[in-house]
Amino acid sequence: MTGVDEPTPKRYGRGLFLATVAGGLSSLAWAKPVWTKVSAALGPVESFVPFVPQGWRIYTVSGSMPTFDRTTWRLEVGGLVDRKLSLSYDELRSLPRAHQVSDFHCVTGWTVKNVHWAGVRLRDIFSEAKPQFDAHGLQFVSAEVPYVDYLTLDQGLIPDVMLAYEMDGKPLPREHGAPLRLVIPEMYGYKGVKWLQQLNLVPQAEPGYWEQLGYDRDAWVGRSNGYGT
Repeated sequence: MTGVDEPTPKRYGRGLFLATVAGGLSSLAWAKPVWTKVSAALGPVESFVPFVPQGWRIYTVSGSMPTFDRTTWRLEVGGLVDRKLSLSYDELRSLPRAHQVSDFHCVTGWTVKNVHWAGVRLRDIFSEAKPQFDAHGLQFVSAEVPYVDYLTLDQGLIPDVMLAYEMDGKPLPREHGAPLRLVIPEMYGYKGVKWLQQLNLVPQAEPGYWEQLGYDRDAWVGRSNGYGT
């Protein structure tokens, strides 16, 4: 305890997010001063920075994007594992390579179709790390503090879930999470943690960044966050 009364965190569901973000970002006529007013109203933790390259809308929760140094970056794999890993970028790319084409869905209602991803399957990382019997959840920690999210172990083993280091035939761009991001096409994009730096095996999945603000923990496309109900 700090001895200081802290304000209760505000919770924002999909309705408010759609009203303030999806509508606003649908037009480039929203100049920076207008966006600044909207993000300020949401508060420092809930603010984002919008970009609109090639149909994508890029959000951050910290107001800036982490940088990537290939010579020093590591993916730390720990928690409930028999063997902790600290993988360099080159070591990660030396693992069995997977490639897929899948659609990307944002909970605000927009989609980018036929995105080409390349990276590694979680099962190939687990074959090295050896998850322990009581590990039933996966914690994904971004270099963009305070972004953290979770999947169940079973969700992490869905065949088209991957840790992607390439997008559309090129190294993952900074705005899309370089050097590494989680891709799970069956769920909305807020589950796809960008700028990934830690993967921890944990006893169970917990509420992540957006879930603590009112979003569904299991973000199935078309079946969560008010869709399909």
